[in-house]
Amino acid sequence: MNEAAAKPTTAPAANSAGTTMPTGLFAFLILYGGMTVLAGVVAFKQVQLWPSQLAVEAGIFPFLLLVVISSTISQLYGKAMAQKLVWWGFVPLLLSAALIYLVLSLPPSPEMTEFRGEDLSAFERVLGQTPRILMAGPAAYITSLLLNIWIFNRLRGSGEATTFGLMARGAIASALSQALDSVIFITLAFYGEFDITNLLIGQVLAKVTLSVILVPFLITFGVRAATWLDGRD
Repeated sequence: MNEAAAKPTTAPAANSAGTTMPTGLFAFLILYGGMTVLAGVVAFKQVQLWPSQLAVEAGIFPFLLLVVISSTISQLYGKAMAQKLVWWGFVPLLLSAALIYLVLSLPPSPEMTEFRGEDLSAFERVLGQTPRILMAGPAAYITSLLLNIWIFNRLRGSGEATTFGLMARGAIASALSQALDSVIFITLAFYGEFDITNLLIGQVLAKVTLSVILVPFLITFGVRAATWLDGRD
């Protein structure tokens, strides 16, 4: 059964400046920018994947949404648009990093120092990431997401996609790109500080598992949601 994965045929609405953008694309662009910033914040916490003993840094959840959004945009609006989105994702990343650095550099208020010292310490500990981690994150981000888009499109083949084909392509592309993401990030961030073998194996297994279980359904939902939004233009 053919699904709504084909490119939308409805004309996008024009704004007052005369430019056009499909509503689905606009919505996913906004969501993408938010997830690039959130991924670096929540990554401070590691969570257990019940009922297994696998653990993964929580940044994978917004990062998986980045995979879903880039795949959805590639499916509906083309590979070039998805790649452009990934590159432009550096803008909120760099801007948020600069603002975090500014906030950490500014002196806290006397009231916070006196009455909320524990909150201040926790804030600085979470956001005051080491330079290695700040370097590892963008390197893993750009490499894995561009690889995801490339694999997702290479598996597309010719003809119209089916729901099963869309889900299979999303799972394979996400699993492979997430495995590479783990290798790049953990190696750049922690190699030489401790034995990274167990952490690396756990991260790869956890991310591949989540990619296979969650991503296919999220991409299918994302494609249908964007198509529905475009149909309302």
